[in-house]
Amino acid sequence: MKRIGVISDTHGCFDQQLQLFLKDVDEIWHAGDFGSLELADQIAAFKPLKGVYGNIDGGMSRRVFQEFNCFECENKRILMTHIGGYPRNYSPLAIRMIQSYKPDIFIAGHSHILKVIFDPIYNLLHINPGAAGKYGFHKVRTAIRFTIDGDDIRDMEIGEWPKILPEEGL
Repeated sequence: MKRIGVISDTHGCFDQQLQLFLKDVDEIWHAGDFGSLELADQIAAFKPLKGVYGNIDGGMSRRVFQEFNCFECENKRILMTHIGGYPRNYSPLAIRMIQSYKPDIFIAGHSHILKVIFDPIYNLLHINPGAAGKYGFHKVRTAIRFTIDGDDIRDMEIGEWPKILPEEGL
């Protein structure tokens, strides 16, 4: 059994609120747009990290992370990328990867919109954790955590925080 935290689009932010939400997870999966390799290192020092680079991540991040990450967790096959789309609107490359790898869970970021959708066409759970960072058009910061226990995915929870804390001002 593993407790998983999924985040994306941190854009350089891994603050106390996010750390508190993720404190009891076993692993953090980051769907791109870390903001810097230093931030990825900070997350990896906090919890074991799996990730992919995003469109804002520069050269060093692209040497450490790949565009797609295919791996297994418990009895589930995971496929993660940054720009992948969502059911009935996947990117062409994401479709090819989904058809080839046949994941149980497909994770994408980029949109800054939290979505959890079962895709009956590819028989997978699509997860986009929204945006955990403070930069972008999103109104609230979001993250997801859940449990994978063998073949079972359960206890999914959404974390949601204001983009700007009252003490930070407007």
